[in-house]
Amino acid sequence: AHRTMCIVYLIAFLFSLTSEQCSSKLMEDSNQSFMERMHTGKTSFIYFGNHVNPTIKLFMEQLEMSADALQDYGISVVKVNCSKDAIANYCTGEKLMTKAYLFRGSEVLRSFDIDTVFDVNAIVSHVLFSVLFNEVRYVHTPAELLRVESAAKQNSDIVVGHIPVLGLPEHRALMEAAFVYGTKYQFVQTSGTLVLKHMGVVDLSSSQARLWFLHCKGVSRRSDPCPSTPMRKPLNTINIHTFLQLMEAPLTESVLDPSEVDVVHLHLGVPVLYLFSQPQTQHLDRATAQTLGLQLRGEVGLVLIHRDSLNVKTSLKYNAAYRLPQEDVKYFTLNSAEGVVKLFKEELLQEQKLENEEEDEEHWSDLDILDDEVSESVYRDRDLMLDLESVIELTSDTFQITVTQDDITVVLFYFKWDAVCMAFIQSYIEVADALEGMNGVKLAAVNCGEWTDICSDQNVTSFPTVLIYRPMAAAQLYRGMLGTKSLHRFILLSLGSSPYILSSSAEVMSFLEGDLYSKHMYLTPVRVLGLFSSTHDMGVTSFEEAARLLRGESILGLFAHKEMIHVWTSEVEGLSVNLPALLVSRGPGVPYEVYSLPSSSPTDLVSLIKQVELDRFPELTVENLPWYLELGKPLLLLFIGKEDSTESTKALAEIKQPLSSGQLDSFLPCWIHLGRTPVGRSILEKYLGFVPPLPVLVMSQLKTGEEVFLFPPERPLMAKNILQWIHDVENGQEQPAGLIPDGKWGPPVPFFDFLAIMDQEAPTYAVQRAPKMKTGGREDHRENKHVTPNQKQTPHPSSNPQAPRQHSEL
Repeated sequence: AHRTMCIVYLIAFLFSLTSEQCSSKLMEDSNQSFMERMHTGKTSFIYFGNHVNPTIKLFMEQLEMSADALQDYGISVVKVNCSKDAIANYCTGEKLMTKAYLFRGSEVLRSFDIDTVFDVNAIVSHVLFSVLFNEVRYVHTPAELLRVESAAKQNSDIVVGHIPVLGLPEHRALMEAAFVYGTKYQFVQTSGTLVLKHMGVVDLSSSQARLWFLHCKGVSRRSDPCPSTPMRKPLNTINIHTFLQLMEAPLTESVLDPSEVDVVHLHLGVPVLYLFSQPQTQHLDRATAQTLGLQLRGEVGLVLIHRDSLNVKTSLKYNAAYRLPQEDVKYFTLNSAEGVVKLFKEELLQEQKLENEEEDEEHWSDLDILDDEVSESVYRDRDLMLDLESVIELTSDTFQITVTQDDITVVLFYFKWDAVCMAFIQSYIEVADALEGMNGVKLAAVNCGEWTDICSDQNVTSFPTVLIYRPMAAAQLYRGMLGTKSLHRFILLSLGSSPYILSSSAEVMSFLEGDLYSKHMYLTPVRVLGLFSSTHDMGVTSFEEAARLLRGESILGLFAHKEMIHVWTSEVEGLSVNLPALLVSRGPGVPYEVYSLPSSSPTDLVSLIKQVELDRFPELTVENLPWYLELGKPLLLLFIGKEDSTESTKALAEIKQPLSSGQLDSFLPCWIHLGRTPVGRSILEKYLGFVPPLPVLVMSQLKTGEEVFLFPPERPLMAKNILQWIHDVENGQEQPAGLIPDGKWGPPVPFFDFLAIMDQEAPTYAVQRAPKMKTGGREDHRENKHVTPNQKQTPHPSSNPQAPRQHSEL
C-alpha cells in the first residue's frame, strides 16, 4: 500500500510539479523521543553532533533538504544535539560528528561517513539503496547478471542501471524508481565496464549513466535470452518513469482516424506511428506492426488502425502516418518495414534530437574541439552566474588596507580567460560561503587581467594562486589541491598557532589527546610534537620556521623543557625519548611514535615532518596519493567496499599483523575504500580488467615493472598466507594477473596551428612567426602545466611563499 501511494506521489510530482513551499521535515530528537523512536520499528536516518563548524553547517543544510525528499518514502530524517542530550554509544567517541546512521527501529542498518553522504542526492541514493538492499541486486560481472536473468525469466522483467559514480543525481533517480517500481520489476545496479561490454556498449571510456529494460517475463523458453531495450535519454526521474511507461504500453489497435486516437505516448511526449490494416491482410499487418513495435520500442509508440471501420476516413492512397509531439498527423505510403525504421531512426528522431539541443543552446560541436577537460567543464558551465557577494574583489586602492585588517586574509589571484582559474573560482566561492560570519577570516580575490600592478608587486606569476596574509608576517602560499574541501581544511588549520608553545605536561596531554586535540580532531587526528632540552637549543629556531611553513597543513607543538619532558615520559608506559626528538600522535589510544631529530635546515625539517606524518598502513585518497608514491615502494593494496563489513574488518586486521614485526618494511601496505574513493574501482579495473568480489588484495611492482599480482581469491586472506604469497611473487612463482597500462596523457585532439591558417589567408604574413612545435605538442612560453610520465613529482614545493605555483591536470 505504501508503494502504491509512492506511485501516486511520483506521478503527481512529474506532471503537476507544484512549487508550493513546505516547512522543513528535519526533526530533532531528545533522549526520550530517541528511545521512543527505537521502539516504533520505523526507518530513520539520524545524525549525532555536538557543535557546528562550517563543514557541518553545509552538511546540515543538505540533511534538511533530504528530510523533505525521504519523507515521501516513509523515512524520517533526525538530528540529535549531543550537547543537550548525550545518547549512549552515539554521542561519544571519535566517530561523533563524522557519521550518520540508518536505523530500522533500534537496529542499525548501516552507518555512513558524512563525506559519503555529502549532499541531498547522495543522502537519498545511499539511504534508499540500503533500505532496498535485499531488493536491488548489485552485480559486478556478466555472469552475475545472467544468474539474475535466469531467476527472473517468465516471472518478471528487469531494469538494469549502470551508475559509474554513486551518490550523484543519476544514482538517486535509479533508487527512487526502484522504490516505486520495485514490486513490479527486478532492479539491478552495476558500475563496472564488464557489464557494459556485455550489454553491447562500444565506448567504455564514457562516464555516462545508462539504463536497460530486460524483457524476461515474456520469454517463451527459459533457455532463451532476455531481449533488452536501452533507454537513450539522460538518466533522470522523469525519463525513467516515461521509459517504464513505454515498456508497459502494448500494441494499440483502434477503429478511429489517427487524429482522433488518444494513446499514452502522446501524453509522454513520444512520437506515434500509425499503420492501416485491411481486413484481408489483418494477420500479416498485425505481425508487421508487432515487428516494428519491437524495433522502435522505447522511442516510438505504435497504433494499428482497422480500415473496415466507418470511422476511418483516411484516403486509401496512404497506408501509414506518424505524429511527432506537439505536431499534426502526417500521412505517407509505407513500402517496407525497413523504410519506416530508417525514417524514424535516421531522420525524424534525429531531427527532434537536434531541435531539443538547439532549444537548450548546447552546442556540442564546440566541445569536440576542446583539448582540455577543465576547459570543457568551464564551457559547459559558461551560463552559470557566479555569485561573488561573499568574496571581496580587491583593487589597487583597497589591497593593502584589506590584507592587514584581519587575522587571516585569503586572496585568490586569477585570470578570467584561464580555464583552471574559472573552474577553481567556483570552489573558492563555496569556501567563502562556508566561512561567512567567522571572525578573523576574510576571503578576497584579485583579477590580474585588470590589476596587473597588484599581481606584479606580489610576484604572482602562475594562476590560479592563493596567498594567505597575516599582519606583520610574510605571505604564505597555498600548495594544496584546487578544491573546496582542501582549501576549507587549510584555512581552518591556519587559524591555530604553529607551533603551539607548550609549557607543562598537562598542556602536552591537552595537545595530544585532550581539549586542544578535540578542537581540530575533525580536520586531522595527527599531531607532531617537537621535544627539546630548552628554548635555546639550536634546533628550536629551525623547528619554529618549519612549523610556520607548514601552517595550515600540519598541527605542530613545541615542548622545550628537559626536566619536564623526562617527568612526563616516565609517566607514559613504554615511552623513551632522546632529545631532541619528534613525537607523533595519531589520536587517543594509538601508541606514540618517536623519531630522532637531527640538526637540519627548516626545509629539510619540513620534508621530515611530512614523512613521519605518513601512516604505516594508510587509506589512499586522491589527496594523499602523491606523498605515498614518493616513497617509491611496491604497493600492497587492499580494496574494500564496506569498512564495517566482517570481511573487510578481518582483512584489514590480517595485514596489520606483520607490520609490527617489520616483515612488510620493503612494501607500502595500504587500502582504498571504494565508497569514499570511487576512482579506486577504475584503478582496480585497469589493473585486472575486471572488478572481483571485495575485499581483494593486489601487489603493484611500481619500480621493477608494470606487473600487477592478485592474491588468489580461493585462499583465505590471512597474515601467514599473505606473507607466503609475497614470497612466491618475489621468487617468480606467481604469474601477474594484469599490467599497469602505459597511458599517454596527451591532448585528445590535435592542436591548431593558427599562424599557419593565417598564412593560408594572407601568404607570408605569419610564416616567420610560426613557433617550432614538437609532434603532438605545442610551444608553451608560460610554465609547463603538465607533468610527463618520466618526471618525478615533488609533493612539497619550495618553501618560498613567492615561488610560482604549478598545477597539473590528470
